[in-house]
Amino acid sequence: MSLDSYVTLGRSGLRLSPITLGTMTFGEDWGWGSSAEDSAKILGDYVERGGNSIDTANSYTNGHSEKIIGDFLVARPELRDRLVLATKFFCNLYENDPNGGGPGRKAIVQQLEASLRRLGTDYIDLYWLHNFDPATPREETLRALDDQVRAGKIRYVGFSDVPAWATAEAATLARWHGWSPIIALQVQYSLLERTSEGELLPMAQAMGMGVMPWSPLHGGFLSGKYSSKSTAAVDTTRGRAPSDAELVVIDAVNAVAEELGVPSAQVALSWLRGRPGVSSIVIGARRIDQFETNLGALEVTLSEAHRAALDEVSAPKLNFPAENNRLLAPSLQFAGATVDGRPSTVLPLLHANSARY
Repeated sequence: MSLDSYVTLGRSGLRLSPITLGTMTFGEDWGWGSSAEDSAKILGDYVERGGNSIDTANSYTNGHSEKIIGDFLVARPELRDRLVLATKFFCNLYENDPNGGGPGRKAIVQQLEASLRRLGTDYIDLYWLHNFDPATPREETLRALDDQVRAGKIRYVGFSDVPAWATAEAATLARWHGWSPIIALQVQYSLLERTSEGELLPMAQAMGMGVMPWSPLHGGFLSGKYSSKSTAAVDTTRGRAPSDAELVVIDAVNAVAEELGVPSAQVALSWLRGRPGVSSIVIGARRIDQFETNLGALEVTLSEAHRAALDEVSAPKLNFPAENNRLLAPSLQFAGATVDGRPSTVLPLLHANSARY
């Protein structure tokens, strides 16, 4: 697989690369990250290799990430329509302004106009709600976004880091009213963070939303820098060392990587690329060599044995009722029969005296 082996995002007509270039590292405003020059090199390399999906947010490096991308595209106007350019709204860049962020109509309009200005474009391909506000009516947010779609300023709508129940409610409201649908989710998802498998991923698959995982290397923990044998402090945006439980998973990833002769990061990314519902993985890098290493994951194929081992060692404890439904429901429903490839068992308490009545 390569960057130009494009995938369809959810139940939509939007096609994008299997790896999306995440740009939270563009700009040094937060004390770490890539210079504008290095960011432009990463952008250029990504596009040259056939990549077409770029992800940013109004808040990344206080707007500088958007400005770097905008400067890159303004200097190369022929690229704009070939790319799927995505940004996010919600985060407030203006101190003490209660309407400077969030999902209200006033906030959406001003955030979008500011992002369009920084990006040097007149439309956004995929506009993401970046977080959740329980106070703002979902109808207000959805209608405001639909108005921007009708005005030609955005093309598609996505939700990032929003609870499953609120996303499902919003998707249903959009369908009822004929507003622009939610076509995709961004969720934190990796071998070290799989709890989205409880509610968010099943919801996305059932409602036709593509899934775009962020932090696929869990802040560098799955990059190969760590193991239980060597836990010396290294540069990490997470600001802490991995826990003992995380090191068990990290060691398993490192073992598969050693067996295959590839970097650990590529094993972690290849595992994620093969998970049900995943469309495109959002990958960031501060250096060009990190970026190129991550792209190499597209050439790595894990065996079923490798996948099974990684699945087992990283299996999450899911919130109720997801764990109960996964373990118990097939047996309650099918009583020993195998349906759709899923075996079930006979529960003795239900069937020991089933012929009595």
